[in-house]
Amino acid sequence: MMKRRQRGRPLDGWLILDKPQGPTSTDMVNKLKRLFDAQKAGHGGTLDPLATGLLPIAFGAATKTVPYVMDGTKRYQFTLRFGESRDTDDAEGAVTGTSDVRPDNAAIEAALPAFRGLIMQVPPIYSAIKVAGERAYDMAREGRAPVLEPRPAQIDRFDLIDRPDADTAVFEVESGKGVYMRSLARDIAIACGSLGHITVLRRLRVGPFTEDMAISLDKLEQGEDTAPISPALLLPVATALADIPALALTESEAVGLGHGQAISLVDLMGRIPDGADPAGGTVRAMVGSRVIGLCRLEEGWMKPERLL
Repeated sequence: MMKRRQRGRPLDGWLILDKPQGPTSTDMVNKLKRLFDAQKAGHGGTLDPLATGLLPIAFGAATKTVPYVMDGTKRYQFTLRFGESRDTDDAEGAVTGTSDVRPDNAAIEAALPAFRGLIMQVPPIYSAIKVAGERAYDMAREGRAPVLEPRPAQIDRFDLIDRPDADTAVFEVESGKGVYMRSLARDIAIACGSLGHITVLRRLRVGPFTEDMAISLDKLEQGEDTAPISPALLLPVATALADIPALALTESEAVGLGHGQAISLVDLMGRIPDGADPAGGTVRAMVGSRVIGLCRLEEGWMKPERLL
């Protein structure tokens, strides 16, 4: 049978979207794929419909680097409203409880240390986690609220940064992969003897991607009725790997990697970057300024893991 021809242009790179409130992350991927007339696209970390901020969109070969972006540090800012719990743990849900308690700043600051470091977190019932093969949010919508088990969550920073009034508090968080801000808001309110939910959520950083790289949807939609958006707006595929230590190779070593050959770490002595762990670490293999791919250091060898 003849191979079906893919629709769209074969584009490679990253577009860092400043996602507006309302659409889902999948909605944004589909829209950007159409605006760029791209063959292949995906995103580097889901944002809730309520949330705004950085949503990295990967095109073509950049989709191979999505897992490394999702493993990177995330920074968020959210507003917690005290006094009501919601079934979604954000402003879009139904009220499930009320409290008259409004903790002062001292009570909040006293509760925060328990939420820093490696903690155990129960995800929101309205999440994409699977329970016995079903999505938790599907079960919740059908009135079959799932029982979700606590899971590890790495919180590097969790700070109170503003207190507009007694009902609300603004926090900034830096965290690892798979941490739910809605759960943090719910749980810090409970720890303060109250109830609460998120009313505003914005993502400020995803791995190497920061706010200064972001482009608004309004700007991208300006030329929607004309030709597809220029690929000049895309960042190089390798931008996603900027946080991974770089290791310089020769052309001949790169050719060997391309054929699946491992390289002895003895031969790389003096070139292994300080930030790389020789016992299981990942490095960005480079020839000059060109990224060859990602490699794993283990058992005395550098082995190709994902070539670009």
